[in-house]
Amino acid sequence: MSTIEGGNGGDGEVTGEQELSATRPTEVSRLDRVVIRFAGDSGDGMQLTGDRFTSEAAAFGNDLATLPNYPAEIRAPQGTIPGVSSFQVHFADYDILTPGDRPDVLVAMNPAALKANLGDVPRGGMVIVNTDEFTKRNLSKVGYEADPLGDDSLSAFEVYEVAMSTLTQGALTDTGLGKKDAERCKNMFALGLLSWMYHRPTEGTEAFLREKFAAKPPIAEANILAFRAGWNYGETTEAFKTTFEVAPAKLPRGTYRQITGNTALAYGIVAAGQRSELPVLLGTYPITPASDILHELSKHKNFGVLTFQAEDEIAGIGAALGASYGGALGVTSTSGPGLALKSETVGLGVMIELPLVVIDVQRGGPSTGLPTKTEQADLLQAMYGRNSESPVPIVAPCSPSDCFDAALEATRIALTYRTPVLLLSDGAIANGSEPWLIPDVTTLPDLRVSFASEPNAADGSGEFWPYVRDPETLAREWAVPGTAGLQHRVGGLEKADGKGNISYDPDNHDAMVRLRQAKIDGIDVPDLEVDDPSNGEARVLALGWGSTYGPIGAACRRVRGKGVPIAQAHLRHLNPFPANLGEVLAAYDTVVVPEMNMGQLAALLRAKYLVDVHSHTKIAGLPFKAEELEHVFTDITDRTSGANKEVVVK
Repeated sequence: MSTIEGGNGGDGEVTGEQELSATRPTEVSRLDRVVIRFAGDSGDGMQLTGDRFTSEAAAFGNDLATLPNYPAEIRAPQGTIPGVSSFQVHFADYDILTPGDRPDVLVAMNPAALKANLGDVPRGGMVIVNTDEFTKRNLSKVGYEADPLGDDSLSAFEVYEVAMSTLTQGALTDTGLGKKDAERCKNMFALGLLSWMYHRPTEGTEAFLREKFAAKPPIAEANILAFRAGWNYGETTEAFKTTFEVAPAKLPRGTYRQITGNTALAYGIVAAGQRSELPVLLGTYPITPASDILHELSKHKNFGVLTFQAEDEIAGIGAALGASYGGALGVTSTSGPGLALKSETVGLGVMIELPLVVIDVQRGGPSTGLPTKTEQADLLQAMYGRNSESPVPIVAPCSPSDCFDAALEATRIALTYRTPVLLLSDGAIANGSEPWLIPDVTTLPDLRVSFASEPNAADGSGEFWPYVRDPETLAREWAVPGTAGLQHRVGGLEKADGKGNISYDPDNHDAMVRLRQAKIDGIDVPDLEVDDPSNGEARVLALGWGSTYGPIGAACRRVRGKGVPIAQAHLRHLNPFPANLGEVLAAYDTVVVPEMNMGQLAALLRAKYLVDVHSHTKIAGLPFKAEELEHVFTDITDRTSGANKEVVVK
């Protein structure tokens, strides 16, 4: 956690490193941004290494964004390309939007990591390799006929060969650890080397290691020794003539912490419980990439949060809906396959009209699909994936830190309108991280609700009718079971309007279906805001939702940097759409919608607004790169500009 006192533009020097060495290379290169990718075998600790480097960048005050990428298998074949795990971090001295397109620095712990990632490194980029792993056997596993370190195949890059395994083992000689256990610390050697190279703080990492391995002090000290060895290697070797500094970002004043999307969602649910003054029950079943929400919420019983790990997805949402029936805030979390299983209970929530927050952290599909890869292809499932007419509101965060606000917004809608709400995150948001400005709790929305307290029958009978509605929101009254005089019936069979008795009357069914739809259509959502620095000159609008926000925004910055106007807008509310969306779409000659699916939002927009949306799609399990969207937007703006030119015939 760090506090930003306005535009801190420090020179990048950090305390704590002097304990490791009192000297520095004479040449220091000051950069505004860097993208580093740590890559190795799935057992090499690349996620931990990247996360620690990210934490120190956050503590230093840089703006940052990350992209973890790892295989779904618990233990993919060692030394093979399918078993490669990587962690990319982009940090800068200004506001950034994405984890970066291409790594300026690739740390490759073995030949598989080099082969899998080298294609992303630009010419002139830095490649640091662990030479100890470049054995004939490991090279043959990934199809190298010759050692790339011994020929000219890497001549386009700045290559540094470091015997990380050997150096780590040497540093740990006196610890008593065996060779295998000592070698496991090589990721900390790599972290130490990169920390030296970019003037990162060291005290936080050492404190983290002592805490993480508190039950095994010898392991903690071994990792710290390896970390220091990497730092000192950089300091003493003559191979590295230059170090690099990236100054703190000029972020708004406040207290920040690094946060992932899943953690932000969990904190948002905790905050929603506090602001609504309701107990929270998370009924869920572990599923990648949503499981961390359960892990985080289980730590916060002191805030009135109860977590229930059910035997399956259906039981999880059943428990959550039951909690809402009992007067609590029911929440369930899942990914696409689990949402399919939960669909019947979501429909029950629509019928009995109770608040329920359903979090779907989307991943590649169909079926089991790509559990650790990102996608945003559950939009149509969220919109229509239930039997009959079962409308539910849909909210989508645009970044890891935005997940906190999205959770509060989903809860506001669920409580105010007595309805299940679908919150669509995805793997890139869930596992990615960025700085989060910790809000003042008193500024968060007031989510308190009023429960029914007395009979409300319109005929004066003194009964309680569960489907008497608020005339503005169309939400029914919420009565806590056991309240004297408020006995009532709910269930999955169609209800008579007002009384709530089972009804097979055709006219009543027609009326109830239309009422439930009208309730969703009438939800109060903010108008769509358009970012258009050209003050109306732009003829192209880039419209997105979810995690495409960063790549779209970065690409628009690049296009505008060429002097070409382009507007950008991003949808948080996908059902109902903002009231001004049709007007916004009609104001531009061309609307382009990038999505990590086959064009689901584009299809919805075409159907509702009869706009010829240009759909640009990607279903690769990876997020868009700003570079690829820049090319798409440039091509479209060029064509749109050409179409608008007047043709003079002489």
